[in-house]
Amino acid sequence: MTDLQDAPLTADRLSELLELAIHEHRLAPGTKLGEDELGEIYGVSRTIVRAALQSLAHQRLVELRRNKGAFVAQPKVKEAREVFEARALLEPRTAHSAALRITDAQIAALQAHIDAEHAAIHKGDHGRALYLSGQFHIEIAKIADQETIAAFIQQLISRSSLIIALYWQRRSALCESNAHHALMKAFIARDGDRAQELMNSHLVDLMTSLDLRNITATPTTLRDALVGS
Repeated sequence: MTDLQDAPLTADRLSELLELAIHEHRLAPGTKLGEDELGEIYGVSRTIVRAALQSLAHQRLVELRRNKGAFVAQPKVKEAREVFEARALLEPRTAHSAALRITDAQIAALQAHIDAEHAAIHKGDHGRALYLSGQFHIEIAKIADQETIAAFIQQLISRSSLIIALYWQRRSALCESNAHHALMKAFIARDGDRAQELMNSHLVDLMTSLDLRNITATPTTLRDALVGS
């Protein structure tokens, strides 16, 4: 949901709303982010819009093109491979550490993520489900209590959201995958080796679900994507 009724919006808040819309795939890669249209939709000045877009550009979610404006970023095939290769290097070991450190409260929090993800799937809101899936991975990295690695993983998952929007060909896998449930069993058992193995398999499966030959996302209009979402 966008908070269009809340006023005035700060640049930071506008950045957060646009970031969420990107991660939930309401704003497709390649969508032009016109300053005037964003200002009209959210009821803010161009100064606030520009600051928000600059923040998103710093996060590499937005591309600022000289004399053309701002666009939702479109990662290339080479970067898509590199991002998932980097995740495959970092996240299995992080899952191992998390399994050894996790508390009962953290297990309950992760289960809540899975429940929310499945609720979104049942509503047909695949963009929301994918966002929650990414948050599940970020929470695992936080539980591992490795701040530097967790920061890297958060950046990689942010890029993964754009990559999935462009290249993912198996959306039905959302309903079929039991990877997160299997990981939960390993966490409950405090089985680090099993958690590491499962995370590695999960990331390999995600990588094989990408069609790195074609860009499939179709840019939409800002108003269609943001108003009433």
